[in-house]
Amino acid sequence: MKNNIKVQRAIHGLTQEELAKKVSVSRQTINAMEANKYVPSTVLALKIARLFNKTVEDVFLLEDND
Repeated sequence: MKNNIKVQRAIHGLTQEELAKKVSVSRQTINAMEANKYVPSTVLALKIARLFNKTVEDVFLLEDND
């Protein structure tokens, strides 16, 4: 699963640490998601999408091989 969290963070002027605090996870979790090494739970994906005022599908991209 790909995502555009890094782009959305830049648009909203947030660091990984700031985003992590807003969605109650560690900075390492945000880093792992941005590197496509961690697939978030549904709840976390919804929190992130809501924070950016986007749909989950706007932030997270499901690929055919997922």
